[in-house]
Amino acid sequence: MPGGPGGPGGPGPAAMRGMLPKVRPKDAKGTIRRLWDYLRRQRTGLILVFVLTAFGAGLGLIGPYLIGTAIDKYILPGDVNGLLRLCIVLIIVYAAGAVMNWLQLYMMNRVSQRAIWELRNDLVGRLQKLPLRFFDSKTHGELMSRTTNDIDNVSNTLNQSVTQLITGVLTLAGALGIMLSLNVWLTLLNLVTVPVTLLVTRKIASFTRKYFSGQQKSLGEMNGFIEETVSGQKVVATFCREETSIARFAAINKELTNTSIKAQVLSGMMGPVMNVINNLGFALIASAGGWMALNSMVSIGTVVSFLNYSRQFSRPINDLANQFNMIQAAIAGAERVFEVMDTPDEYEDETEGKLWQTPKGEVIFRDVSFGYKEGVPVLKGVSLHARPGDMIALVGPTGAGKTTVVNLLTRFYELESGSVTVDGAELSTIDKNSLRTGLGIVLQDAALFSDSIRENIRYGKLDATDEEVIAAAKLANADSFIRKLPNGYNTVLAAEGSNLSHGQRQLLTIARAILADPAILILDEATSSIDTRTEMHIQSAMRTLMKGRTSFVIAHRLSTIRDADQILVIDGGRIIERGTHDELLAAEGFYFRLYTSQFKKVV
Repeated sequence: MPGGPGGPGGPGPAAMRGMLPKVRPKDAKGTIRRLWDYLRRQRTGLILVFVLTAFGAGLGLIGPYLIGTAIDKYILPGDVNGLLRLCIVLIIVYAAGAVMNWLQLYMMNRVSQRAIWELRNDLVGRLQKLPLRFFDSKTHGELMSRTTNDIDNVSNTLNQSVTQLITGVLTLAGALGIMLSLNVWLTLLNLVTVPVTLLVTRKIASFTRKYFSGQQKSLGEMNGFIEETVSGQKVVATFCREETSIARFAAINKELTNTSIKAQVLSGMMGPVMNVINNLGFALIASAGGWMALNSMVSIGTVVSFLNYSRQFSRPINDLANQFNMIQAAIAGAERVFEVMDTPDEYEDETEGKLWQTPKGEVIFRDVSFGYKEGVPVLKGVSLHARPGDMIALVGPTGAGKTTVVNLLTRFYELESGSVTVDGAELSTIDKNSLRTGLGIVLQDAALFSDSIRENIRYGKLDATDEEVIAAAKLANADSFIRKLPNGYNTVLAAEGSNLSHGQRQLLTIARAILADPAILILDEATSSIDTRTEMHIQSAMRTLMKGRTSFVIAHRLSTIRDADQILVIDGGRIIERGTHDELLAAEGFYFRLYTSQFKKVV
């Protein structure tokens, strides 16, 4: 019999999946409103989903009524022809209901995926415009989690929970109305199990919550350990720490297993307990209905219909109870996404700046002080003057503030005190995009994309011709090794260019900067990962590249900056020495000691 014990009325798949860890959102109403803003943009699809869901729920409610009618009007009187006609109608009703359910799931999937498409676009668009300070405070793994796991969590919940909520509410209202019309006393008896179901669900959730939290914590530790071990496998092998890594992973894995067993066993109780409660209610109604039927208070068909409706009434309650934690976790995930989207981007508070037209490349720092954290200064009263075409070298120990100078020049960070002017204009008054278009930057870590070598170089100037790309590669002395690759300039790079050597990757980023044809060139340890022979080729190319351009060169290898117009020695956030290579050697100060420590002799 449909809806009988152990049949369709038992806990659905949501119950059997176990409960998600209960994560309480900070502002559930506000987050739901913002998610609804994305959903309502698909207004036509949502209306169609509601209509299909309403029809599907209505057809599902007709079935039990027809079964009761078949018993009272056709089975008991022995009307075979009437029973056959009604069976055909019943088959059509159930088939139409299945079609409606499939259509509403299909439409809801389209609606939710389009909403998630817009949400994901908005999130990534915001990430592209956030200041570097934001990324300094977040790990790559956390940001990846927000753009993938949290978005997927919201997507899955929209796909499943929205239609279940609509279906559940309609089924509850419809079943309750029909049960009241069939028999008020049996309806009241059926409602007895509702508070018991809600109480048991809440109780089990309170027990499983802490174990699921522990499971998620252990899972995070394990994922982090795997990521570290895989990325640092060479280090593990070099120091023969394989057994140590295995032992540490085993400990983390054991902790995860123990907490997972406790969480899953307790959450797995939900299905059986709900079955027991539902079956007890089913037995109670069947007994009472049977007694009433024997005493001619109701018909047998009414009792059968009522039993089916009671099962339809309890199923949405169970489903909604099991969806509660999923919805809570999705809202919390959406909050994490909106937290990123609410972070002010680096253009938000900026007044419209003037364009940097016909750049010459004169840069002046006047008494500049700056710190990444409040109360921890990195630069202290730095002043410098780079004339157009000058090569300014920044040297000093790690953490002295060399990179911070160029971070301020590029406006990756804003000044705290002092002033910086470019071609006579205050840096803060120049449009950021216009400023950065006139800058060419080559960082110590070569940033490449999973695309062809040609397109990676063209990233410096998107409208560059193939001839211009090749010319830039030749100037960077990258053309020779590129042509030796199987597909030459069409060779597709692996993630982060891992199918090239570090030196080759750096040559490509230098070619990219050459193609951009900047007014000011910034080289941050650009040759630190290149062998001595390659460095000689680079120096020749760099002399050509830097001719007529203002250049800021942060160098670890002091041999690369002998021709600098001005060398600034930075230590402790201050410029402690300045001059040409020969002048600083003659002074026999900090630069002299740094230079002789590298070459073991004074040149």
